[in-house]
Amino acid sequence: MFNLPSVLVSRNDLASDEFISKCCGEVSYNIGSDWLRWGRHLGLSDSDLDNIGSDNKKCYDKADNVLKKWKQNKRNLSWEQLKKELMDFDRLDIVNKIETKFGETSSSSERDNRVSVKKDLLKMSAELKKFYQKFYAKIGELQLLIKPSTDVDVMQAFVDLCIVDAGNAQMERSVDAVSSVERKKFLEKQMHYKPIPYSKIFTKEKSVILISGIAGIGKTWLLRKCLLDWSNGLIWKNVELVFYLECRWLNERQDISNINELLNAFYKEIVNDFNINNDTALFIIDGLDEFKYFNELLNPSLTCNYPIVNTLKEIQKYKHVIAGRVYAIDQYQSLSTKHSDKLTIQIMGFNENGINNYIENHIKEKKEVVKEVLNESPIAKAMASVPFYLSSMCKIISDSNKIDSNFLLTMTDLNANIFLYFLREHIFKKKKLVCEIMEDDANKKSILNICEIAYKLFVENKIIFSKELIQDFYCDFDKNKGIFLGFIEEIKTDLDCYYQFAHLTIMEFCASVYAYNCLSSDEIMANERLKSCLSMICGLANKNQNSLLKFFVNLSPSNKSSPWFSSFNRLYKSYDMNKFRVLFIECFYESQSSFDEFTDEIKSIVDKVEWIILINNGKTSYETSCENYFVNHYLNSGRKLTLLSVDKNILSDEEKKLLIRCSTNVYNVCFISPNNFKEWKPNDKIEVLNLIKLLDIWIPEYFIEKKDFENFLPYINFCKELDLDLHRDILLNFIKEIYKWISCSKINKFRIAYHEKDISNLDELEKLKNTIKYSIP
Repeated sequence: MFNLPSVLVSRNDLASDEFISKCCGEVSYNIGSDWLRWGRHLGLSDSDLDNIGSDNKKCYDKADNVLKKWKQNKRNLSWEQLKKELMDFDRLDIVNKIETKFGETSSSSERDNRVSVKKDLLKMSAELKKFYQKFYAKIGELQLLIKPSTDVDVMQAFVDLCIVDAGNAQMERSVDAVSSVERKKFLEKQMHYKPIPYSKIFTKEKSVILISGIAGIGKTWLLRKCLLDWSNGLIWKNVELVFYLECRWLNERQDISNINELLNAFYKEIVNDFNINNDTALFIIDGLDEFKYFNELLNPSLTCNYPIVNTLKEIQKYKHVIAGRVYAIDQYQSLSTKHSDKLTIQIMGFNENGINNYIENHIKEKKEVVKEVLNESPIAKAMASVPFYLSSMCKIISDSNKIDSNFLLTMTDLNANIFLYFLREHIFKKKKLVCEIMEDDANKKSILNICEIAYKLFVENKIIFSKELIQDFYCDFDKNKGIFLGFIEEIKTDLDCYYQFAHLTIMEFCASVYAYNCLSSDEIMANERLKSCLSMICGLANKNQNSLLKFFVNLSPSNKSSPWFSSFNRLYKSYDMNKFRVLFIECFYESQSSFDEFTDEIKSIVDKVEWIILINNGKTSYETSCENYFVNHYLNSGRKLTLLSVDKNILSDEEKKLLIRCSTNVYNVCFISPNNFKEWKPNDKIEVLNLIKLLDIWIPEYFIEKKDFENFLPYINFCKELDLDLHRDILLNFIKEIYKWISCSKINKFRIAYHEKDISNLDELEKLKNTIKYSIP
């Protein structure tokens, strides 16, 4: 801020060069990032404005040179002239600041003509509500990001989105920001969550609400619904003003230094320099993960030259709702510790009813085909709750002439279909088939260029980027802009153009395609962020000729791709074994490989690993599909699983299939909870059977009757070693049957825990049976 002397200025001084110079300095400071529109208002030519923009870096310098150029044309500039232009430009706030600093400068008639700075609060509230009802009642649907997007009525579309208690994601920002890890955690949470009614969250007055969710899950839909509900008097009834801001807007106005400047920048026609206080306003901030200065916001110790960071911190003094991806909200929570009535929620997308309603309302043809694919494909079923994926899959399936059994088989398949469908529909306007597009070497080169940009930005964790940054990677960006735009969005502002990938999933897929084509396995494994894409990189090795993936594996003339499993030697040595098993199985599934493709080195690694299959409530349907595929190939190769552990009462069809297949050749089986096995009969290759969790401590939900316990009989009959840790009452009730089963079985070694004692032979068990016989009334 300029330190201008606060003195009375006589009318004779109003036209002095010194006074005009000081006024122009104050105007330039306050105009700041709005310099281009200010210059056009003053009548400067486009060539003059282009020169000013290219010759100066700071917004103040640009605004100052706009005034200098204008003064040259005006010659004898007076304060009255400058004041009139400012008032016509709707910047009475600058006029008032200057006149306050310099004292009383105007006559009584001028004072009578001043426009009041403050608007009536009720009138402002009514104008905001009218504004939201007019402009935010519709939202562009996330449908393959083809523009123009389909407008969807927010009030109708939102109804079936699920909201849950977010808890604490505890994600590592540097690595887990990538969508593959985010997606995995989302699918895990999807298995067991309790929805919270919308009314219970937003009808109550909370000082802070933090909203998290994966990319494309519907966070913006939720916020728009909140705006409309407030406008209609349904929520936040004690809040007089609600202001909605997107972080991508804030990125473009980095010189804004306080809340009132912020509101005048985005809601000028409504607030008109009204001084907002923290008792009347609530701020909604959308897209926290897109804020360019997120690290500076989280770490006050970092040097930051952009006032917008402090302005965003100032919002914490007001009631506020902030939405962003899971990792960003998790990191941001530490800044909101002083608010005792803070609520953190997560958006989980559509529930089953929401998915069915979407299909009924948005798909005109092939509704049954869409439903069939979403039901049969584990990938489609898992991702259908995410609005972005649901709308994409519905469009792709309904527009396809032929759907085979391998359609959308893997996550890599799904992303490839989205990419190529978008390429054909948006870039080539349906004029060519995908196979014709991909036969053209020029098209391959263009796609690889897109993938290279995605890769370089991805590994540097650049979500929002400038044209200069793209040109550092690809100098011909301007010449080939047509094919990039769409995959990459161009955000035009008065200051500059900014860019971002249309969806983070597309960015990750493109980065994986580049890595597969242009990097060796050693180069991939040396980059921590690329490791998170490993299953998708492996997925590109899928040799199924009926899959669209074949179009992505020959983009580079000097393809450096190597067998996907060659990288696992390094992983085996460096990874935790549980993590290694999960990643190996997922990569094996995504690549649709077989054990015949393994080198002797990889086979030796596979044989060193104890392969453990867990069936529990925390396992997603996608993980179960991966395990089914792996187990089939593993057992068909003549190998034997180390352990099958079941801790789930009701199993899905995929889980039943997995349990039956594992039972055919496994050393150890462990049942942690009772289950109904019906006709399932394992073979005689079980070494050890372990029945636990029906222990010495009473667990009501696990207490079982005789008919339930008999479900384990097929396993007892075939195992060689039995380990029973049973609840005391179970042992007392079933001691005769247990003795009979063990004595008639092939068991050569057993252990039964009873009263902190171990019974390990039939004589001891018979003695216990006889003792119990006489002790039970």
